Amino acid sequence: MTATPHLRVLFFDVFGTCVAQRTPVADELWRAAKDALESDVSSISSEVRTKATKMEWNKEEGKFVKDSIAKHGNVQWREVDKHRVELLHTLLAHRGLIIPREDASTSKLHVKEGSLWNESQLRDLGLVWHRLPPWPDTCRGLDLLNRQFSTVTLSNTYNDLLEHLVAHSNIPFTHVYTSDTFQSYKPNPKVYLGAAEKMGVKPEECALVAAHLNDLKAAKACGFYAVYVERPLEEKTPELREENIPDMSIKEDEDGFITLAERLGIQAE
Repeated sequence: MTATPHLRVLFFDVFGTCVAQRTPVADELWRAAKDALESDVSSISSEVRTKATKMEWNKEEGKFVKDSIAKHGNVQWREVDKHRVELLHTLLAHRGLIIPREDASTSKLHVKEGSLWNESQLRDLGLVWHRLPPWPDTCRGLDLLNRQFSTVTLSNTYNDLLEHLVAHSNIPFTHVYTSDTFQSYKPNPKVYLGAAEKMGVKPEECALVAAHLNDLKAAKACGFYAVYVERPLEEKTPELREENIPDMSIKEDEDGFITLAERLGIQAE
């Protein structure tokens, strides 16, 4: 661990770092399937019922959590939710859990009676990313960090979604920024440098807190201090561990943001 510089602003990746995403998405799908199966039996075909009962939902979360592959230029962030709903629709149809109507277009959800869910229920499931739960240490850790720093989101999404997510779980950030604010996409430097400029600070006065080494690598190249908080199932590029990117690392078995606050000289009561 390198010496801690004079930090004024802590930027946070959100999905996976501040909120759990993989297991909660799978769990919500499982609960929704269970509720559907226990409700109006006559509305679900016996074939769909059998397939839903046998499906191992907790092994499917990776298929529902896909990042946009864009890395530069403008991104139509308000299309992200639509993309996720369509992805859900495609997977469920492939699995035989919904029965698409023959006149269904590629851009709208249309399902026949006998499906596990109707169109309205599918749209609600597709918005699960708006209500992901914070990790147990997130809110308490941010409360502590707010005593000494500005805490700012910096995630690849659009503002309305993130503001809704933060409000839903009462996550106490001091500011909410997204890559959409800077009309780009991490790891483009304009996101990190634009965020520092918007906060009125120099890059060397900023840290990025993230559970993804590729994000930290890009932020560090812009002059940010890199804080790696390990989260279960979140590291997508484990090969980057050999590059010794983090300036500070918090292990999965430590207390996340609370440990971070303590390392930065803030004592938990």
